[in-house]
Amino acid sequence: MKIEQIHHVAYRCKNAKETVEWYDKNLKMDFILAIAEDHVPSTHAPDPYMHVFLDAGAGNVLAFFELPTMPEMGRDPNTPIWTQHLAFKVKDRETLLEFRDHLVANGVDVLGVTDHSIFHSIYFFDPSGHRLELACPDPAEDAMLAKLDTVKWDMLNEWDRTKKAPRHAAWMHEKELGEVD
Repeated sequence: MKIEQIHHVAYRCKNAKETVEWYDKNLKMDFILAIAEDHVPSTHAPDPYMHVFLDAGAGNVLAFFELPTMPEMGRDPNTPIWTQHLAFKVKDRETLLEFRDHLVANGVDVLGVTDHSIFHSIYFFDPSGHRLELACPDPAEDAMLAKLDTVKWDMLNEWDRTKKAPRHAAWMHEKELGEVD
């Protein structure tokens, strides 16, 4: 028994139409489905909602709920804003830079390009305040991932014991970009 893939990931949005238009305009995601009901199917609670679905590529679906009768959206004040985000893969650095320029031209504030060694990314927010990331692989990604694979359990176990960052992968940020032992 094994999971095949993510069917969809769902978040709340402030305005379904604005969200669909923003993702189409800025990230080129096609609007693929809308479902609106007055009762929640799983709980049968009387609560009208609009549920929209966007094509995030390669069979991945990003969905949003607009919930007009619920209190205004908020975020977990105990979680730093940089931790909760949704990351999308793009083909290469050229595509990443094209998206960055496209977003900036559309008035979106963009942070980065940030070098994460194995990949490079940009960060920005959608109209509902969700932090998004576009990431492209580093040319040496395969070699670096193979190296990281050999230490992943050691790192996790050390972290679990100490709650301090293990040094097994410190090379990612200490060496020149592209150097791999």
